[in-house]
Amino acid sequence: MSARPLFVVAGVGNSSGTGGASAHRDDLTAVSLLSLDTTVALISRNSDSLHKFAAELKTGETDAAAFPVTDYNYKEVQGAFRAVRERWPHADIRVALFNAGFAVWKPFLQITEDELDRVADTNIKAAFAFSREAVTAFQGQTPDERGKRGTLLFTGATASLRGNTTTSVFSSAKFALRSLSQSLNKEFGKENIHVAHAVIDGGIATDLSKSYRGEEWAADPDRAISPESIAKSYLYLANQDRSAWTWELDLRPAHEKW
Repeated sequence: MSARPLFVVAGVGNSSGTGGASAHRDDLTAVSLLSLDTTVALISRNSDSLHKFAAELKTGETDAAAFPVTDYNYKEVQGAFRAVRERWPHADIRVALFNAGFAVWKPFLQITEDELDRVADTNIKAAFAFSREAVTAFQGQTPDERGKRGTLLFTGATASLRGNTTTSVFSSAKFALRSLSQSLNKEFGKENIHVAHAVIDGGIATDLSKSYRGEEWAADPDRAISPESIAKSYLYLANQDRSAWTWELDLRPAHEKW
């Protein structure tokens, strides 16, 4: 019997945000990027909660493992991804989601060099490492029933499309991530590797956002983005056949001003 396909996600918070929803089996999002015969590899910080989350996923037919990093940088993300390959050497990676991010909202002249480094490490360098490992893995795989060797997804933000008064460093990095995804789409589409970028243009109803925006806001689909809805959109991207691929989609609540 062939090994089950792999779903690799970098950037899993408290299991209530985009990464968690994309990976969690007990949600409505069990159909998004995850099925009973899929193995899940979780790359993230916070080792204790990551291992707990992986244990929750390891039920029934689903296998999962945590690959913690102390920080999102090139070497650590590269090492974690290679550890995934070493753990399951015969499994094909069919979907890889780069969901990690680090944001700084400050006026330009108040931004420190350390903050610049952290934003660049997480949103650019770590993304490069993750992408390189994913694409290399995809190149060694035969196309699936949709004609894909693999799908590489990136989570973007409003700052991916436009800057603002306090987003000079964050927006610069998200612009770079968006450009990376577009470049990879154009370079590797000819090899049947699908690369897509999702602009999340609005607040996501996570535990953190609920703590300062309130439960009423989080429960209103006109104002808050459901993590499960994002994950269903990622499922749509992952399941596209090669005759009609999306590079970029943008997601926002019905009443979001844009």
